Amino acid sequence: MNFEPFDIFKVLGVETRVRIIEHLKTKGPLGTNEIAKLVGITPAAVSQHLKILKQIGLVRSERKGYWIPYSLDEEALENCRRELNKICSCGCGGTGKFKEEEMKSSSLESLKEYEREMGNELKIVRERIKEIESEKK
Repeated sequence: MNFEPFDIFKVLGVETRVRIIEHLKTKGPLGTNEIAKLVGITPAAVSQHLKILKQIGLVRSERKGYWIPYSLDEEALENCRRELNKICSCGCGGTGKFKEEEMKSSSLESLKEYEREMGNELKIVRERIKEIESEKK
């Protein structure tokens, strides 16, 4: 099925779904019960959110015996990123970085917000690195 960008963004307008995606992004494939513990809702509620995320194409699953791990569809997320870049007004041009000219004319408040966002992303990356390194030991 092909969906319009607004369909995907409407689905992502629910905070719980975004949190599910964040956990799948940082932790890799997860089962319903694991997601429920991480997000703090019932497995039944997680199943309903996953059903919607799966219908829109952002999440996929593949049964492995009794366990059904859910993972992100990276291509679908990349399509979302491209759509957002079309309307992005931060001046990054899709790079995730401010353009030099934009940085010079940005307000202190917007730069501090950008710094907070980058700090949060860096924290997530560092946590994932630690997880991967501990798995290899």
